[in-house]
Amino acid sequence: MIEEVVLATRNEGKVREFAQLLTGVFGRVISLNEIDGAPAVVEEGNTFRENALKKARAISSYTGKAALADDSGLEVDSLGGGPGVYSARYSGENATDKSNYEKLLTELGGATDRTARFVCCLALVETDGRETVVTGTCEGIITLAPGGEGGFGYDPIFYVPKFGKTMAQLSPSVKNNISHRAEAARELRRLLGAVSR
Repeated sequence: MIEEVVLATRNEGKVREFAQLLTGVFGRVISLNEIDGAPAVVEEGNTFRENALKKARAISSYTGKAALADDSGLEVDSLGGGPGVYSARYSGENATDKSNYEKLLTELGGATDRTARFVCCLALVETDGRETVVTGTCEGIITLAPGGEGGFGYDPIFYVPKFGKTMAQLSPSVKNNISHRAEAARELRRLLGAVSR
């Protein structure tokens, strides 16, 4: 077990989610909110992997501790994999969840191919420099209109055929079991469990 890891985010909701998903992998999960002067890392990579690794390396180097970073987003097949790494700021610098998914629906228009996936890339950089990178996905279909009040981001327009609901209509427990973050966390748990420490 890695005794302590810094999760490279200030989002306490994300910290709680990952702490729960990775129970037993790390002794203690702390966030950037507990690290004085932690640098802001600009996500300018072309892939989720590049961005996640850049954040994890920077935070591990700054703190001297193991660091875990994620980069996540939505890939829509008929948009060539977009918005991808630009998911959070798809509708501009002052983007909101609503403005992002409204832009996506407008760009898709009446497209018949609406297949898409949420992607989460997790990068762990340990104090000895060892790096582990995993990716989790959740497949779905982009709806014609938003539905549901739960979740955040693109959840209201991301339909999960297996459950017949959008991500925003699923209960938190179901969502946290099938999400791209949960899938990535399970893969990280599997890999770390297989490595003798």
